[in-house]
Amino acid sequence: MPEKEKLRIDKYLWAIRIFKTRTLAADACKAGRVKLDGQNIKPSHEVKIGETYQVSKGIERKVLKVTGLLENRADAKTVIDFYEDITPVEQTHAFKSMFHAPILKRDRGAGRPTKRDRREIDDLKDDFFDKK
Repeated sequence: MPEKEKLRIDKYLWAIRIFKTRTLAADACKAGRVKLDGQNIKPSHEVKIGETYQVSKGIERKVLKVTGLLENRADAKTVIDFYEDITPVEQTHAFKSMFHAPILKRDRGAGRPTKRDRREIDDLKDDFFDKK
């Protein structure tokens, strides 16, 4: 993939597959979810190799260091060479551990839970949340 001298942050974040569309990347910049040294940046900010950006996307937080400039979107294997994910392990682990919670689900068409079912569900929830 060809490297470019100047590149906008919204285009860069789209090209390295952080955001699905360039519009989403630009909107994140405008909303203050992309930061350079703790300062909000505009979508037109010029990316430089070696800079470190903090990107918030939903509940996910990433710290990315630019190692190369990529103008066009590429496949996931190629993209890895153009940035380094230096997100602290604590933040990464905290994000992943949120998905280990048990999912309480009732079968479709089972109707409303009876009083006894409701008590069992509450007991399960209490047992799970008391352990943490």
